[in-house]
Amino acid sequence: MNRREAVGLIEAIGLATAIEAADAAVKSANVRLIGYEACKGDGMSTIKVAGDIGAVKAAVDAATAACAKGRGVWATKVIARPSEGIEKLIYNNQTVGFTPPVEPEAEVVTKAVTIEENTKTAETAEENEETAEENEETAEENTEE
Repeated sequence: MNRREAVGLIEAIGLATAIEAADAAVKSANVRLIGYEACKGDGMSTIKVAGDIGAVKAAVDAATAACAKGRGVWATKVIARPSEGIEKLIYNNQTVGFTPPVEPEAEVVTKAVTIEENTKTAETAEENEETAEENEETAEENTEE
C-alpha cells in the first residue's frame, strides 16, 4: 500500500447512494477502493478511494454525479498526499472493506540432521575418547619417568 498516493473522500447520504457512488468512482478512473465508513447521523457513509491525484479527482467527480441520482452527497474532499499524522483517520478498523497489512512472521530455521551425520558424530566422539585415553596414558608414562 502506497501511503503517498492521493485520497478521495465522498460523504453520501444513505448506504445505497454510497454504494452507487463507490461503483461510479472505481469504474470511472484508475483508483483503488479503500472501503466505506458509516458516519453518525442522517445515515451518511463516507467512501474512500486512493490513487493518482488526477484519477482520484475524476473518481470523486463521477461519484458526486452518481450521488445526484440518489439522496445526494453531503461533502467531498481530495487530499493530494495525506500527512502521516492523519493516516490513522483514513486507514483504520472502522473502514468496512479495509484490511490492515499483516507483517510476516519470523521464519524459524531448524537444522535437519540425517542418520549419516549422527553416525559420523558418534564415530568422531568415540575417536575423541580414544585419543583422550591415549593422552592420559602418555601423561602417566611421562610422570613415572
